[in-house]
Amino acid sequence: MEQVREPDARYQIGSGKVEELAELVEERDAEKIIFDNPLKPVQAYNLAKATKVEAIDRFQLILEIFTKRATTTEAQMQIQLAKLRYDLAQAKERVRLAKKAEQPGFMGLGAYEVDIYYESVKREVHAIRRKLKKIRGKRVLHRERRAELGFTSISLAGYTKAGKSSLFNALAEETVPIDTALFTTLSTTTRLVVFSKKRFLLTDTVGFIDRLPLTLIEAFHSTLEETIYSDLILLMVDGSEPMSMIENKLATCLETIERIGAAGIPTITVLNKIDLIPEAELHRKIEKIKDKATTLIPVSALHKTNLEQLKQEILKVLKNYIRVSFTIPLTKGTMSFMAWLFENADVQTAEYGGDSVHVVFEANPSFAGKVRSRVEKEFNGKIEKA
Repeated sequence: MEQVREPDARYQIGSGKVEELAELVEERDAEKIIFDNPLKPVQAYNLAKATKVEAIDRFQLILEIFTKRATTTEAQMQIQLAKLRYDLAQAKERVRLAKKAEQPGFMGLGAYEVDIYYESVKREVHAIRRKLKKIRGKRVLHRERRAELGFTSISLAGYTKAGKSSLFNALAEETVPIDTALFTTLSTTTRLVVFSKKRFLLTDTVGFIDRLPLTLIEAFHSTLEETIYSDLILLMVDGSEPMSMIENKLATCLETIERIGAAGIPTITVLNKIDLIPEAELHRKIEKIKDKATTLIPVSALHKTNLEQLKQEILKVLKNYIRVSFTIPLTKGTMSFMAWLFENADVQTAEYGGDSVHVVFEANPSFAGKVRSRVEKEFNGKIEKA
């Protein structure tokens, strides 16, 4: 249902439209009314009174979907935080309306005084924030540990349903849940991937959505933080959709990346689902978006088409690996050091002589620095070439 007019203070839509809406609810046996526009508590209350079913807006719909999709404790807490902050902003009005008479969506608050309800919600908000801070602290420690080991990180980002989890599974040979519904991924999954003997950490993140409310961006900040701290973003776009939708969603993703503070990170745009597009149409779409999309690579994550091309492009962007050679004596600690090096770097050669080993390896400068330090301190050795 659509109406072009100034928003009505009582209902958001005009009273004539409300009558039509009530008839439509009865005719379709509808359980809920969803508005794309934001609804004030009084408008939701009046609509529920007139139609006998709950009326929610876009923000509440996203929260409901998130609630159904959340599987980890962190995701559940982040959703609860967003919901409580939303309730906090409307506490006074909601309590006043709930006391008048029970309506769908306005039940169970009758015993509350506004101040008591407000303080109760505030206490919950603080408690959840404390718990999230602890989880965030663990995430920071994990990130620092990865940096110590010299891992370069890649984040998958993009509009919800673009196929991020499918590409994650294809690159990491994993089986994270895939679904045609929205927001299958509400928490991050990170796995080690190896391309041409180079090791990277690949992270699957929460999907973006047009006009994602600021409250949700803030609530999911620790999840989106994985994107902020990555060395490369793979920005997924669903190439099978109409051109206007592709352009709108790409613009939304670029705007969201900017809003979370990740605009300066190198990005490869991955045009997914090319198996669903005729070749001529694919070329037209590439031409249309190539100026807005950075380093565009068309793929089919499902059929693993063009994944080698994507891997080569990733290696090209993350070409900060340097080649280093050194010789160290064979001592009691040499073998454990070599096992550590093989596990964390791309060892090209390891030639064992009578009392020494000559090694050539490739790694990012940060990890190469750690190797240099160990070679010099533990083995009194020296880096011969870098």
